[in-house]
Amino acid sequence: MQPGVARSSLLPPFHWWRTVFFLIPTIGVYTSVLGTVSLIAGLAGAQRLAHGCARTWAWAILATTGVNVTLRGVERVERNRPYLFVANHQSIYDIPVIFWYLPFQLRIIAKESLGSFPFIGWHLRRTGHVLVRRDNPGSQVFKQLGQMMRTGTSLIVFPEGTRSADGRVGRFRTGIFRLAIESGYTVVPVAIRGTRPVMPKGRLMVCPGEVEVDVFDPVPTTSMGAEAARALADHVQAIVEAGVAQSAAAVVSGGRHPR
Repeated sequence: MQPGVARSSLLPPFHWWRTVFFLIPTIGVYTSVLGTVSLIAGLAGAQRLAHGCARTWAWAILATTGVNVTLRGVERVERNRPYLFVANHQSIYDIPVIFWYLPFQLRIIAKESLGSFPFIGWHLRRTGHVLVRRDNPGSQVFKQLGQMMRTGTSLIVFPEGTRSADGRVGRFRTGIFRLAIESGYTVVPVAIRGTRPVMPKGRLMVCPGEVEVDVFDPVPTTSMGAEAARALADHVQAIVEAGVAQSAAAVVSGGRHPR
């Protein structure tokens, strides 16, 4: 040990111990129990019950971790119609935040290989989520999205393609916006702030935190052609970037619990 360096400074911080010995085992229990129930519900065709399990899982993770969320702007979207929610991606905690605080029947688009993961992957495969091969999505994706629209199911996507390493919003990829135009989904920009300090990319430590979510005005795609995908992506990205840059002291007009 170097002279002048306290022995305690060589030990991992408190939240590392809390993450490894409390949060990971506890969240593992949530995932296995609720994943099993959702799998049974999915096999029985009870999609709403399965989604309820996903939302309960999200709430339990946020409550156990100590993440408080302020939601604004959800009144801008109608509850009885499907949307494509497009958000920036700062942390894996973005997913539980969105699933608990947006009161919609939500599905995600994920890599096809994720469907083989125990519990989470099984849930995705059996409960109507869109699993695609990135190298060859295929026409089946368009058919599935069309069916989801007809049943009033919304999607949440993170078009940066990966979590941000520094908190800045990366360039949005056009693929999902082409799918939105082809399928007729209305796009809703969503800005998330504060999840990165909870669990930054590449760090095995989770901390309590304050998170803000802003939902912006819907952007219709019905009059657009496929060639407009890049312009649509840039437009939505600009809205999300502006939202991320807003002061955390903005006036709160939403609530902390979905109705």
